[in-house]
Amino acid sequence: MQEQARTTQEIKDDIIAHLQTVIDPELGIDIVNLGLIYNVDLEDDGTCLIEMTLTTIGCPLTNILADMVESALKDVPEIKKVDVEFIWEPEWTIDRMTRYAKMALGIH
Repeated sequence: MQEQARTTQEIKDDIIAHLQTVIDPELGIDIVNLGLIYNVDLEDDGTCLIEMTLTTIGCPLTNILADMVESALKDVPEIKKVDVEFIWEPEWTIDRMTRYAKMALGIH
């Protein structure tokens, strides 16, 4: 019996779920709930482009977070390669954080 291919939405949901395992080392909250993920795109060739930002420009964790994102996505079967691109527009603000992240950090 042949396994049915997953829909684009199922794959994207899986990618987001995997990205939620990437915890910002400084804040202790995952990068999805922090609002650091701006865009997720999976090309037909299996290249996954993650456009994300950081809470501050010049953050020393840029390479560490990129490696953590790549590692988190290695178990998504449709992904052959991960490209992490850091973008600074629009600038990140606490308004991008989920209610969960704000509560966890004591922001009202």
